[in-house]
Amino acid sequence: MNSPLMPSQAALQPQEKRSPVQEMTAGMSLGLPKETTLQEKRIALAPSAVRFFTDNGIRVIMEAGAGDHARFSDRQFSEAGAEITSDKKSVFTCDTLLKVDFPTQAEIDLMNSGQLLISALQWNQLDGALIKSLQDKKVNAMAYEFLEDESGAKPIIRAMSEMAGRASVMIASEMLNSQNGGKGELLGGLPGIPPTQVVVLGAGAVGEYATKTALGLGANVYLFDNNPYRLRRIHSAVGQSIFSSTLHPQALKKAIQSADVVIGALAGKDSRSPMVVSEEMVMSMKEGSVIVDVAIDKGGNFETSESRNHNNPVYEKHGVLHYCVPNMGSRYSRTASYSLSNVLAPMLDDMHKEGGFSHLLRSRASVRKGTYLYRGNVTHKQLADRFGFRYSDLDLLVGLYM
Repeated sequence: MNSPLMPSQAALQPQEKRSPVQEMTAGMSLGLPKETTLQEKRIALAPSAVRFFTDNGIRVIMEAGAGDHARFSDRQFSEAGAEITSDKKSVFTCDTLLKVDFPTQAEIDLMNSGQLLISALQWNQLDGALIKSLQDKKVNAMAYEFLEDESGAKPIIRAMSEMAGRASVMIASEMLNSQNGGKGELLGGLPGIPPTQVVVLGAGAVGEYATKTALGLGANVYLFDNNPYRLRRIHSAVGQSIFSSTLHPQALKKAIQSADVVIGALAGKDSRSPMVVSEEMVMSMKEGSVIVDVAIDKGGNFETSESRNHNNPVYEKHGVLHYCVPNMGSRYSRTASYSLSNVLAPMLDDMHKEGGFSHLLRSRASVRKGTYLYRGNVTHKQLADRFGFRYSDLDLLVGLYM
């Protein structure tokens, strides 16, 4: 039995150095800066969410034109109670900054110690120097990719994946028509005409919604994944007969040879998507067939994949049309913005009710999992390992600073 004079076990553990950083909690304010990254057209909050916050005493400052590409006008945000300004610096005085793309160095220079940044991390394009700049500024930061709900699901990733799955089939349909250099076929076919053959690689959320959309248009779907549980789940979800298989090389090769459309939706467990379709397999595909590589944001599932942008999205290789554009959600910016807003607004409301970000961290394990920087500490293990940062356990930090 320990003597009350002896140090506790916790006291013997290495302790984090306390930081003088103070959380900015004097009246919650939300900043919506205009995105500067090429072709990022989404905005984190829709006008309806802004109205909810301003009606509850939360100040919202938005940079003029921030919602233009999502077809939300400054007037809509102004009528919802937002303060519209052309001065980017004033937006960056808010205690919580809501962006879609990761901030640039110029934007980080405008930030202040103790602010909360909520944005995408863009793992495949991530610059360690920018993470270090945020760390030096002692900015607290959460990533869309890491955010979880109370069930352990990742709601933003799920929403964007559902959209990408549906969009991949719609994009393939456009590419099949003669006007765009395709085979001149209607995806799905008509009575008396053989249906389109669609191969979907991956049975996650992207694959599930690609499968549902293709089946809804009348296509035959061949689904591949090495996870039998996911395959069974989609079989149950679609309520129709589809061919499914593990990623057996011979079965995959045969399916691709007869495919009109192949959709890459295998994300993989690490930072790189698995490349499962070789250039030789692409060469065996029918002339004018289509590849849509949704996994291109992490390298792609096809050896012939080359990352493109929305201005020049399609290229031809070995007679096969390729669509390999990261950030597919930006193509449907208004819908994507609503999806982001629907996830972020309840969390921000909870943060307001809890009394600030630190209090929300203390009460919500799901929020802690979404946080990668806290008071100058890197609190996400994979991020720390990638760039050689010192990792700090956020559960311990939250207890230390409360």
